[in-house]
Amino acid sequence: MNDRAELLIDSRCETGEGPFWHHLHDRLFWFDIPNRTMFSAEATGRIVDRFTFDQPVSAAAVIDKDTLAIASAGALLKLRLSTDERSVITPFEADKPGNRSNDSRMHPAGGFWIGSMSRRGDNEPGAGAVYQFRAGRLERILDQVTITNSICFSPDGRIAYFADTPTNKILKCDLDPETGLPIGEWSIFAEVDRGSPDGAVVDTEGFLWSARWGGSCVVRHAPDGREVRTIELPVSRITCPAFGGADRKTMFITTAREHMTGAELNNEPHAGGVFAIDLDVAGQTEPFLKL
Repeated sequence: MNDRAELLIDSRCETGEGPFWHHLHDRLFWFDIPNRTMFSAEATGRIVDRFTFDQPVSAAAVIDKDTLAIASAGALLKLRLSTDERSVITPFEADKPGNRSNDSRMHPAGGFWIGSMSRRGDNEPGAGAVYQFRAGRLERILDQVTITNSICFSPDGRIAYFADTPTNKILKCDLDPETGLPIGEWSIFAEVDRGSPDGAVVDTEGFLWSARWGGSCVVRHAPDGREVRTIELPVSRITCPAFGGADRKTMFITTAREHMTGAELNNEPHAGGVFAIDLDVAGQTEPFLKL
């Protein structure tokens, strides 16, 4: 089944990333990594807030209604939305100034999986890693990663998914659902032949939705890895999907325009925008981070 997402917000982010639905505010939050900015908007597309930072930012986790943990280059930050007050929760690869945070997502047990990568992208292979922050502890889960992406989890917290984008493979691993940590080996979940795997999210039925950088689509995978549905977009650089809205049945999709040529932008004037589509399946509610 093929469907088409429509432009919701003509935000023209250089690299839109990290979308998530904050159900306590009924708002979508997302990031423009190179421009060091976090946005929030209502389901209608009306932008409510924007926050700027000193370093690139890529993702967030909900601590409570007024507080987010922000995955930033060099640190995991605490941000109070009502006052814009910031503080450091823990250093994050502070000894690697050439790196920044990238794809990240909350595990149902309250752990925040945070990916890193070189600021030079795939020009510096293997510079990144994946960590979990939970209950005051930052623990490395994977290393020697080039571009961390596709971090997401099954609804019961027993399976993790992950992709190192240049490999064009999405991997999976069994987890301890109580700690969110791996208890098995990583194996191939799906091989990608249309674009490359970027961000991903799992719906309440346990199906994974994979954004395809360079592929102009988001692909739904069954739990056995089969491709069962495709959402088409009118832009090529698709970065990450997220479920939101009152019933969690709207899919919001971030995109990018970074490093596109003038001719490419003429063909894709809404690259970097946020797109949306209403679906017949719901997404998971965002878990809270356990500090």
